[in-house]
Amino acid sequence: MIEQLIAGARQGVQARQRELPQAELESRLSARGEDRPFNEALVRPGLSLIAEFKRRSPSAGEIAASADVAAQVGAYERGGAAALSVLTDEPHFGGSLEDLRAARATCGLPIIRKDFIVDRYQLYEAAVNGADAVLLIVRALDDEDLRALYEEARSIDLDCLVEVHDAEELEHALEIDAEVIGINNRDLDQGTVDITTTFELMPDVPAGKTVVAESGISGRHELEELDRVGVDAVLIGGALMAAADPEAKTRELTGADEGTREHLF
Repeated sequence: MIEQLIAGARQGVQARQRELPQAELESRLSARGEDRPFNEALVRPGLSLIAEFKRRSPSAGEIAASADVAAQVGAYERGGAAALSVLTDEPHFGGSLEDLRAARATCGLPIIRKDFIVDRYQLYEAAVNGADAVLLIVRALDDEDLRALYEEARSIDLDCLVEVHDAEELEHALEIDAEVIGINNRDLDQGTVDITTTFELMPDVPAGKTVVAESGISGRHELEELDRVGVDAVLIGGALMAAADPEAKTRELTGADEGTREHLF
């Protein structure tokens, strides 16, 4: 599965480069808006929630095909989310850079562009379209590309969530001194989800790193267990997108009281 997703990402980059050259993207960097540090939002007291916007996924199929970006991310912000994740992959997740721009215009939370980042072009796309951070998936990149993309992202003030699924991938993330480690409970090759992946890898993460648990998380009991073992943040999409009342679901997951944006248990 991952190979198909990566191939599709490369084809998409090539097509967009023909329409908008990278030099033009780079020239637009100076027009970026206010700085919203993504990493800082994840290290508040308690467990921070990265609330995700996605219309569908390869594993779940259609989730909320007609969802409105502004309404959804507004609900997340009111419900106490610490940050947003916006899927921009169109073929498999129904996303777009337009969704990223809409999210940026709607709320004041920091935003991560979630996509299969395989080319430096995508970093500049992310920056000029409103992202404060990007996802780098270790399984999708060789060591040289991982380091190069990480360093270039940081050079243009994009934070990075470096995603791993096993101990070997964690080693690669640590070799580039990634500040924020995402532990994906989903095996991107098999599509299976096992939340124990986070618990198994946590002891191998050095002190001082920020850890984000991803996939397969939907309830407070799971969040409390993750908080107990030292996870700093969780990224949740499916459970929020499928909720009849996304603001209420966000409040349930964050424990936020009415009228506050604290993220505490």
